[in-house]
Amino acid sequence: MAPYPIEQELIESIMAKLKEEGCYLSQEEVALVVNLIKEKALFHYVDQVIHQADAILDINPSLTEKEILQALARNVVEFLNAEAASIRIYNPRKEEMVSFGSYPGESENREEAIPFEDTIAGDVVKNRKSYFVPSILKEEKYRDKGKVQNHGIHSMLAVPISIPRFSLKDVDTEGCLQIYFKEDEKVFTPLEARIAEMLAKRVGYVIARKRIMDLQKMNVTKDRIVEQIFLKLGKRGGVKMKEVFDLVIPELADIIQVQRCSLFSVMEDRWHVVLEAGFPEIQHGIGKIFEVPESPYIRTIVDQTGPFGDFENEKIYPTYVHILNPQKSHLLPPDLKRFLETQRIHSVLYIPLKVNGKVQYFLTFDAQAQHPGFTDEEIEIFSLFGKELMKGLRLEKMDDILHDFKNPAIATAGFAKRIQRILADGDYPGKKEKVDQALDIILKETSRIQELALTLHGEGREEAVDLSEKLRKRALINKETLIELKRENIRLLEGELGPSLWIRCYPLHIERVLDNLLNNASNAVPEEGGSLSIRSYRKEEWAVAEISNTGQISEEDKERYLQGEGRGRGLHITTRLVKRMGGKMEMESGKGQTTFRVMFPLVEEKTQRA
Repeated sequence: MAPYPIEQELIESIMAKLKEEGCYLSQEEVALVVNLIKEKALFHYVDQVIHQADAILDINPSLTEKEILQALARNVVEFLNAEAASIRIYNPRKEEMVSFGSYPGESENREEAIPFEDTIAGDVVKNRKSYFVPSILKEEKYRDKGKVQNHGIHSMLAVPISIPRFSLKDVDTEGCLQIYFKEDEKVFTPLEARIAEMLAKRVGYVIARKRIMDLQKMNVTKDRIVEQIFLKLGKRGGVKMKEVFDLVIPELADIIQVQRCSLFSVMEDRWHVVLEAGFPEIQHGIGKIFEVPESPYIRTIVDQTGPFGDFENEKIYPTYVHILNPQKSHLLPPDLKRFLETQRIHSVLYIPLKVNGKVQYFLTFDAQAQHPGFTDEEIEIFSLFGKELMKGLRLEKMDDILHDFKNPAIATAGFAKRIQRILADGDYPGKKEKVDQALDIILKETSRIQELALTLHGEGREEAVDLSEKLRKRALINKETLIELKRENIRLLEGELGPSLWIRCYPLHIERVLDNLLNNASNAVPEEGGSLSIRSYRKEEWAVAEISNTGQISEEDKERYLQGEGRGRGLHITTRLVKRMGGKMEMESGKGQTTFRVMFPLVEEKTQRA
């Protein structure tokens, strides 16, 4: 039989070794000892090895990969009666071996990274073979001998760690497990190395299980994000980005504990970006515009020019920019650093979102906790979240536009009916001036409806406009709307309209702001009737438009309304557009009357002409 010659050879080898030591046993006696070892000692030893391997397989896969490898180090140290163990992982981009934990924890005091070439850890990874160091003091490739001497360590066994890639876009994780012993000139047996290698291989199964669980978790998170947004977008009453953020941000809690999150869009000129939405909304200047060239971090995200890679204070890649140390990052301007410091933000993540190959939006995440990095799967979730927010933002704008169609549509219908009545009465020559005025308004309002629809694809261009003239014209349109709605019990009063109150903005924006304020004021007038009045004036460097109405609101509602949190969409639209124009809103309510005041920066005459 095949096993017998091997066993016979083993017996003869043992007999020869015993003779060298002065011990003479017969072949039968040696065979008896071998059998006893197989039945008693070897069984016990193999049982211990199996138990230790099972202990590694039972490591909790919900731990981080670093914690899993540290658990491996602890198991190996305990089984081999070693003093300590440490792990180094190969970073192929930087060609270095990075410290990735140790056991016990106090032995963590080591260099963060060592070279790949001409080091023990590098040789183990390169050759995928164990490396024996009987005496560290005599080993040329072991450079930092002082630290191990201080801990009474004199020898080391280094074994390879290899974790196969988990997807086509991954690479194998290669590393080295270094096991330290107190004995000097230690004689390592092949069995010790083989057991250490076997235990190191078992940790790969734990990490594979962890990655499977993480992928399942990521898929569940993706499904939850899509489900939450789908349910929100499917509800009646329109979409508000604040509500979308409030629903979805909790789904990201397992990846990053978000203190603040913002969605920016890149404007048509690609020289400016606008803050479209944020969480929590009250902390954000929704509508604020930032210049791309003046902000290195925005330029890096939008232009995608690189350089890409891991740097001391940031990680920069086409799919994300991760600021690891906000206070030392060269990408962040001083004012933003000061703000992040006051908010105790220690990690900032930016996710660019592309449309037709160009970055058209980007997300920012501010976190108080420090995050050393994010996996590809986590970045994928952030990108999915951003793309869903883009859909929500587009629908929100569509809902806003549909809301703002109402006034010009009603007014157009009213003036068309007026012309129809004049023509029916046969009194066209006598009322030609009124017909021409009505036709002019119909033309302008239908053009405005067209412009509203086109804002989904662009904002047009900024111009200098006279706030007083805009207020007068929008009040006229609102008057016609009230006639059509049969609200004859509202008295319309035109106060003093200040001359030459020039502001710079998109004309459609100021028209939407004034329409919404006039519409809200009209709706707030009690059923029994009241008044609605307008006036405009200069206050220092501001152009001010005031709209007042009969009716009073509570102090509690006052603050809510100024933040755009009224029941309808009008104030939500207005607050966002006012901020975007660099303006501000005030409100007073008392003695049965409420006044909304919008203020915009005045522009000089030369700027107006430009």
